[in-house]
Amino acid sequence: MRNEIIHTTVLLLFSSLGLASSAFAQSNTDQTKFRQLGVELPTPNTYRTASGAPGEDYWQQRADYDIKVEIDDEKQRLYGKETITYNNLSPHPLSYVWIQLDQNVVHPNSDTYKTTTNKLSERSTLTQLNMMTDTTFDGGFKIEYVKDATGKALKYTINKTMMRVDLPAPLAAKTGKLTLQIGWWYNINDRQNPLLSADSRGGFEFFPEDGNYLYTLAQWFPRMAVYDDYNGWQHKQFLGRGEFTLPFGNYTVAITVPSDHIVAATGVLQNAKDVLTPEQLKRFEASKTSANPVVIVTQEEATAKEKTKATTKKTWIYKAENVRDYAFGTSRKYIWDAMGVQLDGAAHNPIMAMSYYPKEANPLYGQYSTEAVAHTLRIYSKHTFPYPYPVAISVEASNGMEYPMICFNYGRPEKDGTYSDRTKYGMLSVVFHEVGHNFFPMIVNSDERQWTWMDEGINSFCQFLAEQEWQRDYPSGSGPARNIISYMKADKSVQNPIMTNSESIINFGSNAYGKPATAMNILRETVMGRELFDFAFREYARRWAFKHPTPADLFRTMEDASGMDLDWFWRGWFYTTDNVDISLDNVAEFRLDSKNPEVEKPLLAQKTKEKLENDVTYQNNKKDLTTVAVERNPALNDFYNSYDPNGITTGDRERYKQYLQTLDPKERALLESGKRFYQLDFSNKGGLVMPLILKFVFEDGSSHIRRIPAEIWRLNDKEVTKVFAFDKPVVEVILDPSEETADVDTENNFFPRKPQMSKFELFKQQGGMRRGGPMGENPMQAAKKEGQKAGN
Repeated sequence: MRNEIIHTTVLLLFSSLGLASSAFAQSNTDQTKFRQLGVELPTPNTYRTASGAPGEDYWQQRADYDIKVEIDDEKQRLYGKETITYNNLSPHPLSYVWIQLDQNVVHPNSDTYKTTTNKLSERSTLTQLNMMTDTTFDGGFKIEYVKDATGKALKYTINKTMMRVDLPAPLAAKTGKLTLQIGWWYNINDRQNPLLSADSRGGFEFFPEDGNYLYTLAQWFPRMAVYDDYNGWQHKQFLGRGEFTLPFGNYTVAITVPSDHIVAATGVLQNAKDVLTPEQLKRFEASKTSANPVVIVTQEEATAKEKTKATTKKTWIYKAENVRDYAFGTSRKYIWDAMGVQLDGAAHNPIMAMSYYPKEANPLYGQYSTEAVAHTLRIYSKHTFPYPYPVAISVEASNGMEYPMICFNYGRPEKDGTYSDRTKYGMLSVVFHEVGHNFFPMIVNSDERQWTWMDEGINSFCQFLAEQEWQRDYPSGSGPARNIISYMKADKSVQNPIMTNSESIINFGSNAYGKPATAMNILRETVMGRELFDFAFREYARRWAFKHPTPADLFRTMEDASGMDLDWFWRGWFYTTDNVDISLDNVAEFRLDSKNPEVEKPLLAQKTKEKLENDVTYQNNKKDLTTVAVERNPALNDFYNSYDPNGITTGDRERYKQYLQTLDPKERALLESGKRFYQLDFSNKGGLVMPLILKFVFEDGSSHIRRIPAEIWRLNDKEVTKVFAFDKPVVEVILDPSEETADVDTENNFFPRKPQMSKFELFKQQGGMRRGGPMGENPMQAAKKEGQKAGN
């Protein structure tokens, strides 16, 4: 391949224009990239339609809860009893029901411990060894009883993280109602212990400086499993990664804690007058109409309580409607602030955006958390549906996790109050992300146990939208196409298709978060365009709000609402580990043969001259040979020694005149247009077909972008060739100039080729500098010291 634009004259044959057909390898079945998704998707039915919408016979179960729970702050234990009212709205009678006991993931006999693989190295730490071998902590559920509405004991069987309750008589289809009473307790795990925190999601954090605990409680009660039309009972064991799928219902929860604790919980507080001081109650009421955060429990109040621990108790009562789960946090360390958020079309106005955090999280959380909550509600509502709940809460904790109306988020500054930009943007991103989970999957209630990407990937995409509307140059992680390249070009042995069950994913973050978020962003910006994408995505969210969608429902809705066949995209991005590597192999320039001797003959003369000027033998002989034979003996010359083949004759002019008479006006206009034609050859090296975005740079310094849909590959998904016409000379062509397709090799995106800088060369060009101050200080610390020096 020549690394230059080749210039060629093409003979113009107006009477015999045709299309060249690119053949591709045939087999007994269609294996092209554009074949329709068939066996990959379930057959549509009256529950789920071919359009991706719920069908006329769609149904789902419902479970309402009345729970009383108490936290033992001395022993770090949780005691609870609940009454579950379960409605069988399915067309099937049920002889038993399944209940999730996800806290059993930290039982000493947990399958998570048994099946976790690990290796020793010569420099293994004690912490690593402890994580591999210490399974002595027993944080599993201790079920004390399972009874019916009359108090009669029911037979139950615990299978690790699932419990089957056998019913004395089948629960009737469509109208059956079951009441269960369950009592339990368990030891609360330490969230700072990496062996326990990653799998359990909830737990406590101990603060040795003041001897207090901060509790974030999740998966803390026995919860009804989902029974649905496409999976039956979802009783796949919880191993730590595949999270949760749960039925919707109403909750009334009474939470008993030490009387100096502040409780943050799913739902609306029912007895504020009983648990808040008059001044706190006044601030709480003021926050409802405030456009800025109002501090309800101040840092001074929280700090004072840290020193005088109450021995009495208080019960906080919350109610939540139409939620799929319930979580809460409690501590005497909590600072609490709140503000009202007005949203067009919302069922509750104002919506209370609130934050709870210890003093260790200030000033970062006090400045940003509640504002970030409010921002998330606005942006997500714009792209989906108005936020339907009355409350949205951010709780500062040691890691991020999400529940209806409440989430636990990290992002703690240094002890001196300074923080790095990484900490700041990490904190903001996790708030956007976890609050955003209210939409996916708390409302658009996908099956996390099977498909992590349906909530984490889609939510990471929406998080990206929120980040970019927070700050124009926001350093987003997931979303921009260039950020997923390192994963997509990695060895296939460390990749899975996105359509892989949650517990079987190798690279969890990239596969379940980053890649699907990038795919959705590419759909929006490059494949569909914002108008079509936004309408279709909003339609998906609205169709499946407070329902249980599957991947097929998403795929079908996006196509149904946009009028675009996207099967090629779903197949490539979601069902394979192919990557994008499209090579611009060659660019050749063609010029029309005008037949005009006044134009063509001088060009031929110039080419003859250039040919001789580039002929080494000819040039050397001009210097070395004084004369040649015909110069020494004129008798050797004849007609051809003086004949100029590029000279213009009367016959040439007459033939041109006759040629013009054969052309119609359109053909003559094209002939006289002076257009230049460029033939571009592309090859698909990575496997994923994608649109071709081309930037043509012209001789005068101007440029032009052409966007070719991915369907250009439909007849041949290995190689394609396309011709472009311009009025002025092209000097360079760039494929994917804005890096919007996640192309893993940009070296073959330029023609002529351009040398690419290595990371080391780029580092040198930037001066080899690292951000931050001396000895690993963050820039804020360095600036603070400089300010102190200036003051002295």
